[in-house]
Amino acid sequence: MMNSNTIVSASFVPASEVLSQLVDFILSIVNSANDVLIEKKSFSELKSYLERIAPILRELSEKNIHNSQSLINATEILAHQLKVAKQLIEECSTRNRVYLFVNCRRIVKRLEDTTREISRALGLIPMASLDISSGIKEEMNNVCEDMRRAEFCAAIAEEEIMEKIESGIQERTFNRSYANKMLILIADAIGIPTDRTALKKEFEEFKNEINDVQSRKDKAEAIQMEQIIALLGRADATSSPEEKERKYLDRRNSLGSQPLEPLQPFYCPITKDVMVDPVETSSGQTFERSAIVKWLAEGNRLCPLTMTPLNPEILRPNRTLRQSIEEWKDRNNNIIIASMKLSLLSHDEQEVLHLLGQLQDLCEEKDSYREWVVLESYIPLLIGLLKSKYHEIRKKALLILCLLAKDGDDIKEKIADVENAIGSVVNSIGRRSLSKLAVALLLELSKNGAVCERIGKVQGCILYLVNNLSSDDLQAAGDAKELLQNLACRDENIIEMAKANYFKHLLERLSSGPEDVKLIMAATVAELELTDHNKTALVEEGVLEPLLYLLSQSNACMKKVAVKALQNLSSVPQNAFQMIRKGVVVPLLDLLCRHSLTAPSLKEEAAATIMNLSLSTTVHEVGQVQLSLLENDDDIFRLFSLINMTGPHVQQTILRTFNALCQPPSATDMRSKLRQVLIQLCEMDDFIVRANAVKLFYCLTQDGDGGTLSENISQKCITTLLKVMNSSNDEEEIASTMGIISNLPMDHVQITEWLLEAGALPVIFKFLTDGNYNGLHKNQLIENAVGSICRFTVSTHQEWQKQAAHLGIISSLVQLLGFGTPLTKKRVAISLAEFSTSSTGLSRPIERRGGFWCCSAPSEIGCPVHMGICTVESSFCLVEAGAINPLARVLGESDLGACEASLKALLTLIDGEKLQNGSKVLDEANAIAPVIRLLSSPSVHLQEMALNALERIFGRVVGFKQKYGASAQMPLIDITQRGTNAMKSLAACTLSHLDVLHQQSSYF
Repeated sequence: MMNSNTIVSASFVPASEVLSQLVDFILSIVNSANDVLIEKKSFSELKSYLERIAPILRELSEKNIHNSQSLINATEILAHQLKVAKQLIEECSTRNRVYLFVNCRRIVKRLEDTTREISRALGLIPMASLDISSGIKEEMNNVCEDMRRAEFCAAIAEEEIMEKIESGIQERTFNRSYANKMLILIADAIGIPTDRTALKKEFEEFKNEINDVQSRKDKAEAIQMEQIIALLGRADATSSPEEKERKYLDRRNSLGSQPLEPLQPFYCPITKDVMVDPVETSSGQTFERSAIVKWLAEGNRLCPLTMTPLNPEILRPNRTLRQSIEEWKDRNNNIIIASMKLSLLSHDEQEVLHLLGQLQDLCEEKDSYREWVVLESYIPLLIGLLKSKYHEIRKKALLILCLLAKDGDDIKEKIADVENAIGSVVNSIGRRSLSKLAVALLLELSKNGAVCERIGKVQGCILYLVNNLSSDDLQAAGDAKELLQNLACRDENIIEMAKANYFKHLLERLSSGPEDVKLIMAATVAELELTDHNKTALVEEGVLEPLLYLLSQSNACMKKVAVKALQNLSSVPQNAFQMIRKGVVVPLLDLLCRHSLTAPSLKEEAAATIMNLSLSTTVHEVGQVQLSLLENDDDIFRLFSLINMTGPHVQQTILRTFNALCQPPSATDMRSKLRQVLIQLCEMDDFIVRANAVKLFYCLTQDGDGGTLSENISQKCITTLLKVMNSSNDEEEIASTMGIISNLPMDHVQITEWLLEAGALPVIFKFLTDGNYNGLHKNQLIENAVGSICRFTVSTHQEWQKQAAHLGIISSLVQLLGFGTPLTKKRVAISLAEFSTSSTGLSRPIERRGGFWCCSAPSEIGCPVHMGICTVESSFCLVEAGAINPLARVLGESDLGACEASLKALLTLIDGEKLQNGSKVLDEANAIAPVIRLLSSPSVHLQEMALNALERIFGRVVGFKQKYGASAQMPLIDITQRGTNAMKSLAACTLSHLDVLHQQSSYF
């Protein structure tokens, strides 16, 4: 690189050599211009000019130019100005950046002057007399003209900041907040970090630069720099806390202990009060600005003191007096602040409140007063007052702490460093009247990263804040929201927010955070104990998309937490519907089917999630589209095939899944497909898996497809079912096993024979009479037990009936008519009807004894219906079993199925020749009236059954039409008007028996 000192004057060497040296020097300046720290745009403009000059001078250096005096002068001036430019560039590349910034105007002025001087020097070169092209000459003229007209100015941002600094100096705005703001603006403008260490380092270098200025005795610049240093020196970053405290104590100790009275010039002649904004009038007198403005506004044109005319346009700020007043006030307030601390320990509530009010006023007045409050160690005292039993004292303490906390990170850390300070503030959130202030204080403290971290660790803090989000006070709610936003910088805090049912930040991290953070958030969703409302809210706010993203990744950990989270959320039907719509089933099935790649625990969770989804399909709300979990046969058998390939936990979950899927009436096709392969599962040794298999098998037998079912039932299956009933302690499993037997086709004789051979009848009867089963499935157990017994009571197989009667089943069935469910009563009545059908043939005739009646033993009393000797066990007689009255009562109940079965059982008593006797028994049991009421039943079949019975009774049994005719007349007439043709004719016939219609009526 060319050194400026090596440029030799053209007086001693040829001009061409000097011009060549200048070109090299220019190129070195161009290179170094890239390194300036400030005014880069201006130096770039200079660089562009020099780059245009270099080729012109190089062209000249190659010519045989005579060393004229004008050329010598021109090269010497040019060399000097280039040295000036070089020096300026070096300064702007090496000196302190803050110093360069505050001198930006001087720098651009020097740059502008140098550029124009270089232009002047170039203009001295005798271009006209040189043998060069016109193009070179024209370019030289152009560049000289451009440089001559060049105007450099500081950047707009720099100008704005310098204007603010000068305004602060002029207005003596030497407060800390203003200084902090200015220093940050400068740091941003010159591109240095804004942390305390970097700012302090830069400021110390700036002060060293000022010392150099003072040593150079550049008085104007030195004065300006001293003013700037005085302003920026108030910033927190310019001195350490220890330095500040030392300076403060030195100053305070020099003040004395007693406040001073104000000097007379401090008073306004108009208001008689100490002035705040003193201004000097054209009369030379000083007044409070607001007072003299008012004086003039009222039409006064003379000075209140001298009575000389005033120029209303002349009101000059009396800065010297104002500074004196402020210094007096600062001195007194410093003494007051230093002296009142001990008084705050008083037990007098009113005194403490008064002092706190005074302290609050001082803190609101000036930031330097707040700084003194901190330096006087008021913060621990104020924290202690948060535990006061007086509400107003706690409130004032919070207010003052809020004011102090706004003054920078140092203060925030001082507050947080007091023992249990943050905890005391957090506890204040729990008090309604203090909550707003406490949240505001914590919000301010949270702007310091280290303190923010400590806030989130205080127990109960996040829960308090989440509760505050619903505050009626919009400001308090907004502050709580902003504070939670600040606390969301830590994953642990986001998890605590989620535990408090605030999911905003968890969802944000789950959606857009780094992969490891997504994993943590998904694990949180998986592990949270959520209410159904919160589960629904999470899905509505978009949790499914990021979870499905994690599920789609190859990372096993991501898949695991995603599945666990989906499992947790899927227990709510509404969520499960959304998951099915989003296509979650296929990836879950894939996990289950990857036998070697998927961990057992992950399979269990995937299976549990699918089960939850299946349960949701059984919940169908009005207007909701029915969703199918498994779209095709491949999916169905794909899932079902896993039962034989997975462990017990997954097996039982899959079985429960299919049990749910088979519940809806529309699932007939699925039940048919599964029934063929399910029976073998009931033989499994794992009790839990077996129980779920039995429950599913029961579900599959409920659609009445006896043909398909009987094809898959073997004697071994019957033995298995009996084994389940005998070994199980699960009431629902027993009820389901009983239900399977109940649903087996009744006309399949072989199945019944297998059941009898296996000893099923006494086992079933045992559960019917065992009072130990009182759980949730008791009614289902009894219903299915009675349903199972029905197959042993068919009248076509009296040997089966006899085995049942011998066990005492009939009496137990009759008892169930009094307290069973409608289905139980229906099945009981069906069995009793079958028993009663066999009674006539089994009733033993009464023996006629020979000889004289007076000498022979009395004859046995026969059954009033069957006219023979009847017992419950031998002839299954309903009269002997006491079943007539219970059956009659069932006729009055609302369940139509139970009514129909009971009526059918009662009508077996009036079949054929039993009409007269049976009718009398029914009359004695008060069963005729309920039969008449069935004429108005909503069931047409019940109406027909009752009508047929009554037509026979009224037509052939003497005395009944007088007793019951009146009550039967209106229902019968209604049938003649509204019934079917057959019923109309039969009703008319019955009415004729009651003498209401003639035999020749058109109804016949």
